[in-house]
Amino acid sequence: MTRRTGLIDSTVQELRSRITSGEWSVGTRIPPEPQLVALLGVGRNTVREAVQSLVHSGLLERRQGSGTYVLSSSEMAATMGRQIAEARQRDVVEVRRALEVEAARLASRRRTALDASALLDRRDERSAAYHAADLERMVSTDLALHRTIVRAAGNPVLVSLYENLIDAIGENIRFNFVTDYHGQSAHDGLIDAIVAGDEDRAVEETHHYLSALLGEP
Repeated sequence: MTRRTGLIDSTVQELRSRITSGEWSVGTRIPPEPQLVALLGVGRNTVREAVQSLVHSGLLERRQGSGTYVLSSSEMAATMGRQIAEARQRDVVEVRRALEVEAARLASRRRTALDASALLDRRDERSAAYHAADLERMVSTDLALHRTIVRAAGNPVLVSLYENLIDAIGENIRFNFVTDYHGQSAHDGLIDAIVAGDEDRAVEETHHYLSALLGEP
């Protein structure tokens, strides 16, 4: 029993690593059971139990008559996603403010030349999408800009927290564009402040646009 349990655990870890590495990306179908048996060199029952374990944890999803698909790249993201599925948009903005204000502060201190260049590129992409009134591009470029700020903060724990909330943040960004398209900040001042290393202004700019979404001064 101990040996079989260990084999299942190692198979779960092998499947998980292919998901978290991006080899099997979110939304794609994983190989069918016979291929997994050959790929992993374990028995059919071991594969079945390992896959079921990842279904329970939220990484995989079985679809009747279609196969098994990658639902999430992180158990934490899957768990948090279930917990906040019914969260109010206001709740999400409040959490964003807690994370993004500190991210702006740290990014102003720690951004590298490469970070600064990436931030300017993401800012320009967001601006182009906004002026083209392309909703899908507006959402994706806005999210990419905020992720770049968080990464520039140089705090792996903050990055992990933000990435595990990324689906909720993306939906919040979409909601804000749909409900208040003309009220969306250009973020030029925020990016200029981070690139210039102006910590106080970066914090002020971030706090301002998120507080405005909450209807606060």
